[in-house]
Amino acid sequence: SALSDQLISANTQLDQMTAIKMENKDLLSQINLLNLELDSKENTINRYQSTIESASLAAKADKEKIDTQIEELALLQQRISGLEILKNEFEAKVNNLEKILTQRESIISEERRKSIEAQAQTALMSQQLVILQRELSRLAETLDASDAISAEQKAQISDLGRRMNRALATKVQELQRYRSEFFGRLRDILGTRPGIRIVGDRFVFQSEVLFQSGSAELEMEGRTQLKRVANTLLQISKDIPQEVDWILRIDGHTDNLPISTNEFPSNWELSTARALSVLNFIIDQGIPPNRLAATGFGQYQPIDNSNSITGRSRNRRIELKFDQR
Repeated sequence: SALSDQLISANTQLDQMTAIKMENKDLLSQINLLNLELDSKENTINRYQSTIESASLAAKADKEKIDTQIEELALLQQRISGLEILKNEFEAKVNNLEKILTQRESIISEERRKSIEAQAQTALMSQQLVILQRELSRLAETLDASDAISAEQKAQISDLGRRMNRALATKVQELQRYRSEFFGRLRDILGTRPGIRIVGDRFVFQSEVLFQSGSAELEMEGRTQLKRVANTLLQISKDIPQEVDWILRIDGHTDNLPISTNEFPSNWELSTARALSVLNFIIDQGIPPNRLAATGFGQYQPIDNSNSITGRSRNRRIELKFDQR
């Protein structure tokens, strides 16, 4: 009986263990299913992250593209403003020409009226001409008597003219000699630096050597180069005779791209302001103001008409010309 009870208890435990194994098997199966589902969700999350990263990169590229377009639009608006200014200037010129045309038509009408009056005076003038011819005959007889004196005076005048021409030629040669010496020394001092060159009787600085774009304030590098120019001119000027009335002309030039700011409403103002900045700096170095002159030409004296980037760069310049007044 006790053995039977033990057997029954053992069978009961065996059944329980079997049931537990079955439950464990079910749990393992559920865990495997959950792992598969988790892997699937992780793959989905990875795909979403990849999509988000791609979208982020695309959005960044779109933002950069939009920023670029905004900058281009700002430049376009600036150019449109410049073109509107030019349009207004042209309209003003057309109106002025129309006024001039009206005035000239009025003048022509007046001239026609005067022509009629002149015809009426022609007969009177013909009569007066006969009287004048008689008077001229009388004067001719008087002049014949003074031919010897006139010939001597003409010879004196001719000799004086030759002497004046020789003196003028001498001064021109002296100025040419000092100009050559001045430019020769500048070539030795400044070397072959890009943006600085000698063209004929002019020393040319590209604007980028001296100024920032749209500015008339001298940069530090520009001040250094101009100080060398001023020191060279001071040395040369000590040897120039007093009778050689020399002058250093400073000409400012821009390209043909319009500018319209509160400080510089047009290229006229910018080119003139740049020439004056160079002039004032050279005065500060000790050059007498009466030996200097500054002129702004805007975009109206180009040396390159190609309208290319290189051409516009060549046209933006400061020219120094050693001349005689």
